[in-house]
Order: sequence, then structure tokens, then C-alpha cells
Amino acid sequence: MPRPQKSQAMKKKSSIILVVVIALFTMVIVAGLVFSHYGGFGTGKCADTEEFAKYAGTVSDITVPEQTRIVALGEATHGNAEFQQLKLEVFKVMIEKHGVRAFALEGDYGGCEAVNRYIHGGKGTDREAVAAIGFTLYRTEQMAQLIAWMREYNETAKEGEDLRFYGFDMQRMEWNYYYLVEAAEEQGIDATALKQQWDEEKGAPADAYTTDQWMLAIETVKHELEQHEGTAAAVHHADILLQNCELGKAMASMNKGLAVRDQYMADNVRWILEQEEARGNKCIFVSAHNGHIERRHDYGTAGKNMGNLLSDTFGDEYYAIGTDFYKSICNLPLSQSRTKRGNHTFYSHDPLAKASKKCGYEMGWLEFSKIPAESPLKQQTVDYTWMGSVGESYTPLMVILPRTYRVWVSPATLYDGVIFVSNAHPTAPYNL
Repeated sequence: MPRPQKSQAMKKKSSIILVVVIALFTMVIVAGLVFSHYGGFGTGKCADTEEFAKYAGTVSDITVPEQTRIVALGEATHGNAEFQQLKLEVFKVMIEKHGVRAFALEGDYGGCEAVNRYIHGGKGTDREAVAAIGFTLYRTEQMAQLIAWMREYNETAKEGEDLRFYGFDMQRMEWNYYYLVEAAEEQGIDATALKQQWDEEKGAPADAYTTDQWMLAIETVKHELEQHEGTAAAVHHADILLQNCELGKAMASMNKGLAVRDQYMADNVRWILEQEEARGNKCIFVSAHNGHIERRHDYGTAGKNMGNLLSDTFGDEYYAIGTDFYKSICNLPLSQSRTKRGNHTFYSHDPLAKASKKCGYEMGWLEFSKIPAESPLKQQTVDYTWMGSVGESYTPLMVILPRTYRVWVSPATLYDGVIFVSNAHPTAPYNL
């Protein structure tokens, strides 16, 4: 018996259903793309632009209180050219207005000592000096320009007014090892045990030795160095190597490891300040990710971040400058890769960043203490909002859940002021 044929009405109904399904599916895809691109279905509210324009300025307008001993500049991402450019621009302001002579970076202390030697006339190139810092994220033209400018400045600087380059991180060992051995040999100190435990090919301690054996060799050389005058910098290389060992032990717990690193970074910043004060300089300039320089941040019960610790110690003598972006196309390592990198787009949900963009600032500076209490902008600086915060890693989850690259914070609680970058462009790290 032949099958009954579908009526024209039924065929038309099926076609309409198919079109509706395709349309709905397309709308879902488009909505998902819009959501993932903007981190929601828009870039959030905008602060009062008229009020923002009254109190905002540019980087050249930055001033810090007379009593300031540490000026800390944060960066909302590690992979944007503008945040690296700001290191030099803000440092220049600190030199001209406040007599700062020391630049301290969230980078390897030993590698930064190699940079310091270079800016004081050492051999090599700007790029080679940058590479010594030890992190791919710093191998950029912006950082090379910073170092080249410091070298050029020092060529004509008066005696005692030269610029110095420090690092306060302890995640790398190689340069610290070499400079520690160099100092020991200059002082006639036996560093045989230290050298025996070092694997030149790995650029790290040899596998045949335990961490405790390695630490004992470092402590032995350190003790001998402490008996000689003028060895503070060399002794600090030993301290950095010991910090590296302790950090390795702490990393069994992520929060504990993060807290230990920030504690050591705070200690190292204090040490840098002491060195500069001994030279007659009362203030230093520090650069790190926002998450490290914030006045109020912690890792739960494991401990506080660097900025929180420094704020506890120095109070109003610690001046924190945060940064944020309206839009960022950020250069980041690809998932599970240390060598391959890519560019990814992010938006903050910060009303102040949006106001800065609408007011026409490429880089707008807002110092919170200059805003009077009666201004509606004052409350907007205190209110909690989503600021952009991208580290040195990327996962696809950041596209699906924008809150993974934002932090819910009160800007005025964390910082004395913020620099807002409207459109942040990606860095282009190079290989030597």
C-alpha cells in the first residue's frame, strides 16, 4: 500500500520550524560571541564624565606627597605595550619632580644586576640586557627603550646622581649564582662546594645534591662574605638563592607559595630602599603587577601580598599607582605553553576606565585625594567595581567567564590613584 504524501501545508510548517530553529541557533551563537568579546553584553556603566574631566589629567601631572619613600606602579596586564611604556614615563616624572634614582622591577635580582651593569657602561646590547631579567614578558622593545634611556642618562649624570636598576624577585637562580661566585673569588673565599653543586648545562643545581646541601653551600659562602666590607650586594645574591629554595618548598600549596613570594618581594624592596637611603636617596620607584602593589590584598590565611605588607610598614610613605584598561588586546602564553604566545581581547567593566575613554584620554590619570567629598565621582572611586587583571597565563575559560580576568575591588581602597589606558595594544616579545 503506498505511503500517504505530505500535504503542502505540512511541508510549509516543517520549513518554518527549521527556519526558526536555525534563526534561534544563530542568535545564540551571535549572543555568545558578543558576550565573550565584551565580557558581557556591554562594557558596563560609565562614571560621570563631567566630573571625571574636572579632576583627571595625564601622566605628567602625577605628583606624590613629600614624605613618600616608595612609589609603586602597577600594571593591569603583563602583555600590553602601554603598561610597559608607563614604566619609563612615570619613572621620568619621579626623577624630575622627586629626585628618584632607583628603578626596581618585578624581575630576577641577579638578572637586573646584569641590566644595572649595562646601564653603567657594561658590554652588550639593550636586548641582551633585557633578556637577562629572565622573563619572556620583558623581552620587548618597550623594555629595551627603558634600559637604553637609563644608559644614556647615566652617560652624562653627575657623580652620585646616576640611575640604578634593581630586581626584587627570586624565581631565577643563574645570574645570582654567577655573581655570588664572582664576589667570593674577588674576596678570596673558597666557593668550591658551591661550584661543584652547580650544573652549567641546566643552569641550576645538579640533581645529585639535595636542596639542603645546596642551601648549606650558599650559607657558607654568605657567612664568609659577611666578614668583608662592601659586600652587601653580593650577600643579597646569596639571600635571593636561599629565598628561591624556600619558595620551592612552599609551592606545594599554591596560596602558601604566592604568599611566601610576596613576603620575600616585600623584604627585597625594603632592602633596596635601605641601599638607596645609604646613598642619600629617600625614595625609590617600584614596578610590578597590580596584584602585587595593591594596598589591601591577601592569599587567605597564607599571608598578605607585597603592597599590603609594605603599606603596613610604611603607611602613607607608600604610594600606590594602579592601572586599568577599557580594552586590552593582550599578548599571553598559550595554554600549557611557555614558548608559544597569542593575542587575546579583554574588556574591563570599570566605570572610571570608560569615563576616561569617553573624555578622550589615551592614558588618563586620576588621583583620588584630589577629588572633593561632595563630588559624585568620589563615591564612584570608593564603590566596588570590576577592574581588569590579566596575569601571565591564558585559558579558554577567560572567554566564557569574564570574571576570571577581572577583580571585584574598590579602586580608592587599593590605590592612591589609577592610570586608565583606553586601548591597550599587545607587546611583541622577541627571542635572542
